[in-house]
Amino acid sequence: MSWTPCPDPVLGDAESVNAVETLIVPRAVDLGGMEVRRALPSLKRQMVGPFIFFDQMGPAEFLTNDGIDVRPHPHINLATLTYLFEGEIQHRDSLGTNQTIRPGAVNWMKAGTGIVHSERTSEDKRQNGQRLFGLQTWVALPEAQEETAPAFIHHGAEDLPELDAEGITARIIAGSAFGETSALQTASETLYADVTLQTGRQMPIDAQYEERALYTISGEIEIAGDCFEQGQLLILRPGDAITVKARATARFMVFGGAPMGGPRYIWWNFVSSRPERIEIAKEEWAKGRFDTVPGDEADFIPLPETKGKPRRATGRDTYR
Repeated sequence: MSWTPCPDPVLGDAESVNAVETLIVPRAVDLGGMEVRRALPSLKRQMVGPFIFFDQMGPAEFLTNDGIDVRPHPHINLATLTYLFEGEIQHRDSLGTNQTIRPGAVNWMKAGTGIVHSERTSEDKRQNGQRLFGLQTWVALPEAQEETAPAFIHHGAEDLPELDAEGITARIIAGSAFGETSALQTASETLYADVTLQTGRQMPIDAQYEERALYTISGEIEIAGDCFEQGQLLILRPGDAITVKARATARFMVFGGAPMGGPRYIWWNFVSSRPERIEIAKEEWAKGRFDTVPGDEADFIPLPETKGKPRRATGRDTYR
């Protein structure tokens, strides 16, 4: 945990004491050439609004003839959202999608009844090398939409609205914030924004969305007298407007939305409101019943051998 000296909270001022409800320091895993930091799910909190999975990829430097090779694997009952700061990823899926993911673009893959996809470094980038840095998130779908048809939606960086004021920039990836609304149509009330504040600038984070969090990408921010450095997940207290100030030029993600209204279960790449649905998906993948990925049919990730049960995930409400 990384704390730096800041003004003390004001005694008797609940806002300055409790603005950040939960602090999560992601666990880091070295995947061989790239470090991944997982902020959600964690023991302290598994969901924020519909977000049930939040990974930071890199930053990593890939040299010539090197890159990522995430073989075809399945998802059900969720949507994935890949967002890059640097580099490129070649996305292919069982719908026939072949999309290059680039910085600032939004790539929304709704699994619904089931989808298979792969993520690899293109041959061009392998030949020249690249730096890769970004986020991968999973968003739970409302129960009524879990079994809808799979889909893939891409919006380029130029299609997403931006706030550009003096010392403040913000790209709205999903939902509405700072007077702008994203073109992305999500399955439930969802907030996702990429914000940069220059040193000394500040920005209010209003209480429009019931569950909100910040993930610090770089720099140093201050909230109600406490300072936070890069690579930390801050769950914000619901119901109140909170102001973020940059003590050093900072970049952070604001995300959240409406609670799901009930728990979700997660096992490997499967998420569902029904644990029995995950058991069905496990059997279908093991028996080769999912569709294949055109152009990437020869390879896949086998079903893990672990016998563990799906983990129960909740947000602020424990749904008891």
